[in-house]
Formats: sequence, C-alpha cells, structure tokens
Amino acid sequence: MLGKLLPVVFLVVGAGAGIGAGMFLMPSAEEEQMAEGEDGQEESGDDVAKDDHGNNHDDAVEPSEVEYVPFTQQFIVPVVKKDRVTSMVVLSLSLETGPGGTEVIFNKEPKLRDAFLRVMFEHANRGGFAGTFTNPDQLDMLRIALREVGQQVAGSTIHDVLIVDIARKDS
Repeated sequence: MLGKLLPVVFLVVGAGAGIGAGMFLMPSAEEEQMAEGEDGQEESGDDVAKDDHGNNHDDAVEPSEVEYVPFTQQFIVPVVKKDRVTSMVVLSLSLETGPGGTEVIFNKEPKLRDAFLRVMFEHANRGGFAGTFTNPDQLDMLRIALREVGQQVAGSTIHDVLIVDIARKDS
C-alpha cells in the first residue's frame, strides 16, 4: 500500500513546492512597471548573461524562467558484482526546464525514464554506485550524463537534471 501511495505523495509535494515557488518568485506590480520602457514595451538590452569576468553565456537562465518537473516514480538501480545483486540504489530526480516545459516532459516521460535508466545502469556497471557513491565528482558525472541523454530525448527543454534523493541498500 505504501509503495503505491509514495509516488502520489511525491507528486503532491512537488506540485505544491512548484506552485509555492512560482507564487514566491512572481514579480510584484511595481517590479513589472519598472521593467517596462516608456512606450510600454520591455526595455531592450543584452539578453545574454555575463559572468563576473564579462564572458557571455547564452545558456544562462533567469530564475523566474525556470520550472521544476519531478518524476512521478523513483528510479531503482541494481548494483551487480560477479553476477550477483550486491545492493540497490534508489534515486528521485527532477528536471529543470524553461516555461511550458512541464507538458513536454510529461509527454516524453516514458522515453526519458528509459534513457535515464540506461545511463544509471552504465554508471552502476562502471562502479559509480560503489564505495562513497555520494562523492560530488561521482554525482556530477552522473548528472552530466543524465542531462546529455535527456537533451537528446527532449531537446533544449531540459536545462538540468537534479538528483533530489539518493539512497543505497546493501544486501
């Protein structure tokens, strides 16, 4: 019973957090008026973000232009050594997308889950979930691989992959 209820709880909590973040990050009427130019249009400017050194970054995303889409179910990855399952890794992921990306993600969720599981199985087979599997370097490698395959499936809709929860149960 709990196994069937847990994904629903994650969905409700994720949706509530998304709505709360949207309401919190919504600009006030004063901020919207300040953003408008004299003729009622937004002021034109350089849309390309620059870092502290003045370098351009086309892929920079404003926080107000971001949506987070949680997967409705966790990912379960077996860790196999010598033809024997030695542990199980459970991950919860969310995807960072642009405005309107939620619908694209939900429409492609089965294909994304399949692609993400392939990446996680490869990561497990390379020993990525062995030892100190929460090492930032190990997680960064996994996160980058997930983002790349996610962008192959869903295009530039996916900005980043967030590992929300991760746990390993050794047998």
